[in-house]
Amino acid sequence: MKINVEKVVIPVAGWGTRSLPATKNLPKEMLPVYRKPAVQYVVEEAMLAGLTDVVFVTSRSKKVLLDHFDRNLSLELVLKRAGKEELLEQVKAVAEMVNIISVRQKEQLGLGHAVLCAREVVKKEPFAVLVGDDLVFSQEPAIKQLIEVAKTEQMPVIGVMEVPLEKVSNYGIIGGEEIAPGLFRVKKLHEKPAPEHAPSRLAVVGRYVLTPDIFDYLEQIEPDLRGEYQLTDALKFLARENRLLALKISGIRFDIGDWVDYLTANIYFGLQDQKLSRELKQSLKNLLEDQGGSC
Repeated sequence: MKINVEKVVIPVAGWGTRSLPATKNLPKEMLPVYRKPAVQYVVEEAMLAGLTDVVFVTSRSKKVLLDHFDRNLSLELVLKRAGKEELLEQVKAVAEMVNIISVRQKEQLGLGHAVLCAREVVKKEPFAVLVGDDLVFSQEPAIKQLIEVAKTEQMPVIGVMEVPLEKVSNYGIIGGEEIAPGLFRVKKLHEKPAPEHAPSRLAVVGRYVLTPDIFDYLEQIEPDLRGEYQLTDALKFLARENRLLALKISGIRFDIGDWVDYLTANIYFGLQDQKLSRELKQSLKNLLEDQGGSC
């Protein structure tokens, strides 16, 4: 099958329990990072990679997320009357980024189940998967890095980054053979291994380019101890058949479900804004001095 990717599946149906109580009534993916909700950065990454159809796998509590990518004519009228043309264009641009498709995940049964819910929309086409609370920033969009490899090698590709040994138990970890700089043929996949059993420190970070045969494997896997169906378990079938690659993504990553990463992401973007950076640096410096030089 020739790999040509146009659709991206973004699972956003989870409860966001790591971010409670902030996510009691607000989807985790809608938590603001600087001036945008987190999920908008994910959609923008897909758009910059040339993906035209975004398939949100959502739940009944995520209507506000879908509304964010729709027109708000009342707000647009208020901005127009106030002469706030720049803000008006920004608001309108969000609704015109990509074609949004919504699929309901009726039960939150894991990432593998969420991807399977998109089967009827994806049909028999290769597709990308971006996890809605993983933000990756680089000169070349992370998912585009994977798409280029998938096109060249004509194989599914997953994105990985190196993590500290003490954090491997938070991720799916790969083991494999490096066949080119930063490119691995995956031999093993371990979901959240203990550090002493991890085959490497290369963690899967929420970026995938897959072929439609993954849906057949997703239908074969068993639920884990929590009753969830993990995408990692389906990917193991591809690894056993030597049909799975992993690319070490270049860029900076923030896990929005991790409070340190979330707060760091906001500071990171504030520092990129020339209007804010000087004052923000001074404010952080004052805060650190008040705390005795450390937080």
